[in-house]
Amino acid sequence: KHDMVVTLKQQLVMNSYKTIDGRGASVHITGGGCITIHDVNNIIIHGIHIHDCKPIGNAMIRDSPNHVRLWETSDGDGITIRGSKHIWVDHCSLANCYDGLIDVTHASTSVTLSNNYMTHHNKVILLGHSDSFVQDKDMQVTVAFNHFGEGLVQRMPRCRHGYFHVVNNDYTHWEMYAVGGSAAPTIYCEGNRFLASNDPNNKEVTKREEAPESEW
Repeated sequence: KHDMVVTLKQQLVMNSYKTIDGRGASVHITGGGCITIHDVNNIIIHGIHIHDCKPIGNAMIRDSPNHVRLWETSDGDGITIRGSKHIWVDHCSLANCYDGLIDVTHASTSVTLSNNYMTHHNKVILLGHSDSFVQDKDMQVTVAFNHFGEGLVQRMPRCRHGYFHVVNNDYTHWEMYAVGGSAAPTIYCEGNRFLASNDPNNKEVTKREEAPESEW
């Protein structure tokens, strides 16, 4: 086992039934493309430092041992989970990516984000593609035992349509809001600690995103 810094020239596209395990070493994925989990299942990502990811793509990328295809430019997320199920991201640190730290979209489900440390980012976690993408109505995601730390702004997480358990997380910094939602999500938020700043403008814990009063 050796410490390493991995700078990807393109996205790291994962296959089903695969694990990235950084235990016992300091492993950083940084400075280029990051992790794409697309239409697969049974993935574990554990103990990795993911930061400074950038949009990258429009290239031929091997997405299985015997298949190469054209992948469009990524959004610059730390981890993109799209159309996938049975995904576990645990004991990772994520910071300072171009778009989101973790995006879970396009009918992904059975996803757990646990024991992660997130810092220095604006739009932290997106759960649900858009208000109009109703296929996310069956999405189920657990966000548990994470530390949302310094330099964060919003979306811890931001939920649409599905079912979300936000439990036992530690929120020590945010600017706009911590937990938000739109398109009638079901959010069960329990056992979390919220430490708001002394700034009277940065004390909003929850937010109804883009929803008229008739939907409250």
